[in-house]
Amino acid sequence: MEPELSARSVSVEILIEFDREKNLDYSLANELDTREKAQVREYVQNILRKRSYLDFIIDHFSSIGIEEMKPELKNILRLSIYDMLFMDSTPDYAAINEAVEIAKFMLGSKTGDLVNAILRNMQREEGALPKPAFKDRTKLVATTFSHPEWLVARWNKRFGEREAFQLYQANNSRPNYYVRVNTIRTKPENFELRMEKMGIDFEASDWLPNFYKVDSVQPFIEKGLFAKGLCHVQDLAAGFAPFILDPQPDEKIYDLCAAPGTKSIMIADLTEAKSDILSVDISAERLELLAENALNFGAENIKIRRGDILELSLPLADAVLLDAPCTGTGVLSKRADLRWRRDEQGLKNAVELQEKLLEEAANMVKLGGRLVYSTCSLEPEENMEQIHKLLEKMDDNFELQPLEDFVPEEILIEDGKAYQTYPHKHGCDGHFGVLLKRVK
Repeated sequence: MEPELSARSVSVEILIEFDREKNLDYSLANELDTREKAQVREYVQNILRKRSYLDFIIDHFSSIGIEEMKPELKNILRLSIYDMLFMDSTPDYAAINEAVEIAKFMLGSKTGDLVNAILRNMQREEGALPKPAFKDRTKLVATTFSHPEWLVARWNKRFGEREAFQLYQANNSRPNYYVRVNTIRTKPENFELRMEKMGIDFEASDWLPNFYKVDSVQPFIEKGLFAKGLCHVQDLAAGFAPFILDPQPDEKIYDLCAAPGTKSIMIADLTEAKSDILSVDISAERLELLAENALNFGAENIKIRRGDILELSLPLADAVLLDAPCTGTGVLSKRADLRWRRDEQGLKNAVELQEKLLEEAANMVKLGGRLVYSTCSLEPEENMEQIHKLLEKMDDNFELQPLEDFVPEEILIEDGKAYQTYPHKHGCDGHFGVLLKRVK
């Protein structure tokens, strides 16, 4: 008999799919109500944030090694142990009972008995659980903080263990959430009044206009504020790239690798929807979402084009934004899945693609025009090293511009000509960006 559809059972299905295909398919939660969908996302991301540690616990209490387990069994146990250790609102007996029922349905009654035995064993020792004690320091840290070993080795060397630990902890903590009010649709003061009437706690950002830190985006979904185009979810750090572009009305502006369009819409907002924006992306599916978002937010000045930037021929623009595809190591608190989808080869591949995209973007900028390059990465190869390579290739055609008039001093690097945010330092995602001007 199939167990009743629940946030837990759907979360297990999504985690199984991720193990098999490295793909997070939240559409599996479509039959649940809005609140349960939010619970699924919380479950999935939190389990991915703690995956290595959960696997260590499973390995300790199971007679079957974690590597020998089917994805179904592995993820049933991950979710149940997460429930028992980290969800005070879930009684142990409820977590165990549901885990057993899901296991029986997916893998048969014998597996249900095995799940029950493993979880009961762990329950008896819950007050004195084993701690990782590997001699290999990298493996020890990677297991304790649930980050891949290649990244731990890299960050420990770069930041030193103390600061690296702070970064791991930030990545494993519930992130801050920000919404940006869409001034095409409403005035910030009216939006603030609306939030107050809804009983939403918010804090206006001192770093960027029209950004508000909130405890949860759920009330905005439930009250239809996103659907009405009054605001959208956008991390504070993600707002710096369109802001330093300094877009003006009547300018021709390209947003490259634009989907799903958050930055395009912000550019439209900053120019009162009076600029000529072309949003380009290679993904037809993501461009459909961009088109929907642009229409919803009243950004009627956004035109959309599907294509590979490396193959397109476009007239020169006043301003170009390239928010480049990257490893995403700055957003691991919100996208815990990325830590398990990235590796050293993936970093090398990203760097190679970024270099090509950046050169193409630079060739789209007219004399006197502006180019912003940004990523949500913390890795130097994806960030400042790309800029140094571009400046070398371009024979001084571009100059880095000072950013002190655009961004707070706390995030400035490279003598004020670049910015870099860090989750453990700045309470937002990790983003990098520069502004270049074409001078010849």
